[in-house]
Amino acid sequence: MAITEEQRAQIIALLREGVLRNAEIAVKVGGVSPGTVSAMRSHLTMGSYDQQAAAMASDALEQVIEAEEVTFGLERDLQAALRANIEQLEPDLVILDGGKERTTEAGRVDIMARDPDGVIVVIELKAGAAAPDALTQLLAYMGVIEQEESTPVRGILVAGGFHQRVVYAALAVPNVSLRRYRFKFTFERA
Repeated sequence: MAITEEQRAQIIALLREGVLRNAEIAVKVGGVSPGTVSAMRSHLTMGSYDQQAAAMASDALEQVIEAEEVTFGLERDLQAALRANIEQLEPDLVILDGGKERTTEAGRVDIMARDPDGVIVVIELKAGAAAPDALTQLLAYMGVIEQEESTPVRGILVAGGFHQRVVYAALAVPNVSLRRYRFKFTFERA
């Protein structure tokens, strides 16, 4: 989805203010996804919009925005599929968040559940491979939830694959597990 120059300018101005989150900026600008804002935030942080916003009209930026939107959509679809089939992740998990992400000081928790032992399970989803910052994100969510709920918490990072540093780091954290997702398409007549 291409965005207009006016939308791009509004997003850049709002990002430079540094007050609103990606989803809030997307709503305020209208007609753009949080993934688009996220892509632009990344470029802004790296300085790509300096020099009269030279990268604004580039094909490379459009490709990054499109990739961010696809990733955002895949994560949303992955979340919906997992919510509908939570027992495939782990038997007897019960979803606690009422079907929507829980907002915390550390960000939005993709799925929050409880296991049969009463332990809260924080589930973070990543479309594609999980980079090291995904584990940091999960640990931050777990810390906030443990503090807010005053109960034991464990985490599950679900991704299509894992950076080797994520695998090594997860070995050192006993209450975190990694789960690789796989999917199979089926096609039905409409």
